[in-house]
Amino acid sequence: MKRLPLDDSFKVNRNPVTLREIVLDKLRGAILNFQLLPGDRLVERDLCDRLGVSRTSVREALRHLESEGLVEFADAKGPRVAIITLEDAVDIYELRCVLEGLIVQLFTLNAKARDIRNLERALEENRQALEDGELQQVIESVQGFYDVLLEGSGNRTAATQLRQLQARISYLRATSVSQENRRAASNQEMERMVEAIKSGDPVAAHQASVDHVRAAAKVALDYLRSKQDGAGNVRDIATPIALKEPRIGR
Repeated sequence: MKRLPLDDSFKVNRNPVTLREIVLDKLRGAILNFQLLPGDRLVERDLCDRLGVSRTSVREALRHLESEGLVEFADAKGPRVAIITLEDAVDIYELRCVLEGLIVQLFTLNAKARDIRNLERALEENRQALEDGELQQVIESVQGFYDVLLEGSGNRTAATQLRQLQARISYLRATSVSQENRRAASNQEMERMVEAIKSGDPVAAHQASVDHVRAAAKVALDYLRSKQDGAGNVRDIATPIALKEPRIGR
């Protein structure tokens, strides 16, 4: 048998994108799990030693986290974990009320039977995570629930806008869900959303979504007020008005 030469297909290719994603996930997870706290300095050399990777990988991950709003380059001392102020949090929760209310409303109008089954499955996974899981599992289960809503809503622009806020939403979500008085109520509110969706009532689904965001906001903002000195008066979360009749349908 004639021996064939070894060509370039035999070479093992290292994928630097995979390494960057791993570093990014590790750093993002450390922030969302409160292993790295707002204001903590992120010294590249220390992070390289702890992660066992190059400065290039760390630097690229930090820049990506800056675009997500989780890291900031505030001064000459270098990057730090971003500080989300009370006003920032109010802004984010107000936008969540609008975008998530719309997403849920559109999902009610446009979702197929399989989408609703997927949503029920995601709700159950969230319930189990709240009962048994670590904080990161809870956050991932909530994100899984919203991923189903985003995919089934039929509005890619609204979904894109919400995903751009995702990292900061997850941080605030971790802040609220980590409070013991919030976990059981959170799943019950999501269950109300699912029941309204299943009944085909987009206005009720919208209201359930807004109520859910406002309840989470109260817990998170109360916590932030307790941790930040000189907070002063912060406006209440505005309540978006639901459409009396669905204006969009397919």
